[in-house]
Amino acid sequence: MSVKQFGQRLYYMPKITRWSKGIGAELPEEYKKFWKEWKLQEPTAVHYIKQEGKYFRDEETEVVHRVQNVPIPLTYPKELNDGIWGGEAVIRGFVKKHPRRSRVPHFWFPALKKSVVYSEVLDTYMNVVITNRTIRLIHEHYGFDHYLLKTPACDLRSELALKIKRQILIALADKTLYPTDPVKKEEVYAKYKEYITAYTREEIEWYGLPYKEACQKWKKLKEELNKVQPLKLTYRSELIAKLKENKIKETEDVDVSSPEEHSSWMSKLNPFTKSSKTE
Repeated sequence: MSVKQFGQRLYYMPKITRWSKGIGAELPEEYKKFWKEWKLQEPTAVHYIKQEGKYFRDEETEVVHRVQNVPIPLTYPKELNDGIWGGEAVIRGFVKKHPRRSRVPHFWFPALKKSVVYSEVLDTYMNVVITNRTIRLIHEHYGFDHYLLKTPACDLRSELALKIKRQILIALADKTLYPTDPVKKEEVYAKYKEYITAYTREEIEWYGLPYKEACQKWKKLKEELNKVQPLKLTYRSELIAKLKENKIKETEDVDVSSPEEHSSWMSKLNPFTKSSKTE
């Protein structure tokens, strides 16, 4: 390593991101895995044809060119999260309306329409805003559930699609689908159970959550873990445990984890209560 490179590394300051400081650094790896699939993974080319390989030959000039797959600049408005656009977005570009005039900025918007989709796992009809490409993809995957479960988060993009996918995965993992129809439940579960093999139960729990909701979920979990238990419950548990060790008959059916049973049982030992007098 040269002196110049050593000096550059010496004064290098790593960039602070949401994952290196604050609550984002505390989020579990299961959520970070989903975030990489959603935000960092390269989505499928929708608005341009992706060329394979490193070089291609021009058929007319016979000249060999290097393949350059440059994505088209896209804009993802907030309305995208309220629908399922099938990977489409707003395209930014320029148009030249007259050969003697300068080009002007232009935006191309996807054709949106309201339609009804049906989830077989959730047994629910949903009225959502979709595009023609979404309808085509649903038909190609032979159903709305297959489309969501087979498509990665970077291609679904919208929060609505990811939340529906999360509900489907939870229903399959916990087998809560069709609670009143056991036959239909086993039939649908056998049809979609292959999709949950790619996830653990903890990954499904964090899948499809926006960053703010994930932070709120993590805060609630920390509050529950760090919740201070009153000392009287601790002392009661210790007392009952010791009495059980001495084989006291009255403590045989007492649940140590239930505060209500603690209070009812302790009242029996108190000679000044009404219940003890009547007995």
